Amino acid sequence: MKKSDVISELSRELNLSQKKANEVVDFIFEKMREAIENNNRIEIRGFGTFYVKSYKPRKGRNPKTGEIVSVPPKRLPFFKMGKELKKSLIKE
Repeated sequence: MKKSDVISELSRELNLSQKKANEVVDFIFEKMREAIENNNRIEIRGFGTFYVKSYKPRKGRNPKTGEIVSVPPKRLPFFKMGKELKKSLIKE
């Protein structure tokens, strides 16, 4: 599903104009982006959690040459699926 699909669904379900639905979706994504940038977790019960993992600098190896290189610190976004969503996707 693309962002435009979410906007169309929201517009149809809540009887909003496409412009208003777009504003709502943009607002939600902007607030989520701000939270992630500020190193805050976003927890949506029943769906999952978005968070940032920080990695310390380390020594790595260039696989082509075997040369040891310094890998700088980094922050990466992660998503952990909630129990309810996981249950609905993994059927035994």
